[in-house]
Amino acid sequence: MKLLIISGLSGSGKSIALHVLEDLGYYCIDNLPIGMLPALADQLKHHHNNSQECVAVGIDARNLTGDLESFPAILKDLNYREIDCEVFFLEANDATLLKRFSETRRRHPLSSDEVPLSEAIVQERTLLEPISSTADLLIDTSQTNIHQLRDLIHGRVSSAEHAQLSVLFESFGYKHGIPVNADFVFDIRCIPNPHWVPELRALTGHDREVIDYLEQHEDVHHMYKDIQQLLETWIPRFEADNRSYMTVAIGCTGGQHRSVYMVNKLSQYFSLQRDGVLSRHRELS
Repeated sequence: MKLLIISGLSGSGKSIALHVLEDLGYYCIDNLPIGMLPALADQLKHHHNNSQECVAVGIDARNLTGDLESFPAILKDLNYREIDCEVFFLEANDATLLKRFSETRRRHPLSSDEVPLSEAIVQERTLLEPISSTADLLIDTSQTNIHQLRDLIHGRVSSAEHAQLSVLFESFGYKHGIPVNADFVFDIRCIPNPHWVPELRALTGHDREVIDYLEQHEDVHHMYKDIQQLLETWIPRFEADNRSYMTVAIGCTGGQHRSVYMVNKLSQYFSLQRDGVLSRHRELS
């Protein structure tokens, strides 16, 4: 039996994640008290059938504070019981969460007449720290829409079913912030920028004209080779340490040209070497 725990900040997309997992055949339970996790795991382990081999549980800040603090110990207990358990934690920056709640009639579970929304978000982040600190996969949804989040969850879970380590290559633009969930971050702003070529400015790293321009420069080939060789050395080390998920973020200034090209090139190469390789371009809708 596989037990997937979904947690995160209110407004970060936990419900969407659970809906995706339900579509993938998971038996989903939302807002389960943390203290009931061991009993649930035992029951499902001893009485599971084919439709319940994969179970997803949503946990949020509405648990008692003491229960939240005990989460690392409970997780350790589940592993001791030989339960195949993983934790996904969804988050977003404060500005994004404030905007999302301002656009909906939903009330934050920790806000009240005495506690404003901004303070409730800070409190929730603190309360959930015992879960976020033990997560196998952190997902920042600050710049992710509903459809992108669905695709991301679907890709991560589906690829993990066929590979020991799921590797996501993600392009981003530094002017929009560094992905907080990245395990490796590579800054490639030092290689030639197609943005300064007028006829290339409106294109992206997917386009042949941009690819041809970048591949004219030796620095681009050296950068690619160095990143490729480093990852070839260290991905197996992480895999040997029983890691299930890895995110490799490649950043340029705007996330349109250089990082997109490099992510495509790296993901194509590693897809030939192993299963479970995904790619995502954060700044390209």
